[in-house]
Amino acid sequence: MTVENEEFTLKKRFRGYFPVVIDVETAGFNARTDALLEICAVTLKMDENGDLQPASTIHFHIEPFEGANIEKEALEFNGIRDPFSPLRGAVHESEALKEIYKLVRKEQKQADCSRAIMVAHNATFDHSFVMQASERCKLKRVPFHPFATFDTAALSGLAYGQTVLAKACKTAGLEFDNKEAHSALYDTERTAELFCGIVNKWKALGGWPLNQDETE
Repeated sequence: MTVENEEFTLKKRFRGYFPVVIDVETAGFNARTDALLEICAVTLKMDENGDLQPASTIHFHIEPFEGANIEKEALEFNGIRDPFSPLRGAVHESEALKEIYKLVRKEQKQADCSRAIMVAHNATFDHSFVMQASERCKLKRVPFHPFATFDTAALSGLAYGQTVLAKACKTAGLEFDNKEAHSALYDTERTAELFCGIVNKWKALGGWPLNQDETE
């Protein structure tokens, strides 16, 4: 089957959606009450052969919003000892989200996609914190789909029989350092590699692109 290179676009591959990998670190499990403490986003691009790969990375430490709940167990898990420490270089969640959304919109437009879609490991968790923070900050133009996501926990369960990020990455042949885990930057980069690997493996197995007759 021969497909022209113009078929190899994010727009065609994901039905007009622009995938953006996200990971957050938080002070608990409740998006409404618990602080968002760290966020990273990795945008994706497609090369001339139709293979997906990471493009841009943007990362912020976040100041807890006023009145936020902070669970001690959550801090022990993610290694953020003092979320109020000036040494973190944290910014207001509004500033972080605005910068991330600015980058997403720019690259989404360049890819001629109609809307961004979040890619995350156990995506409901990350999506809920991002959307709740956007609502708190009264950000009206959120680029992400309001409920649809690509969940790499589900995808890696299908592709590799593993749903834990570290185990999925290792099964996929990707490097994973448990000492670096639970940093939004590190986990987002690994999740991006995992997602690209799954998408590219499916393509190599003949699952995409499709013949024109198959899409009609």
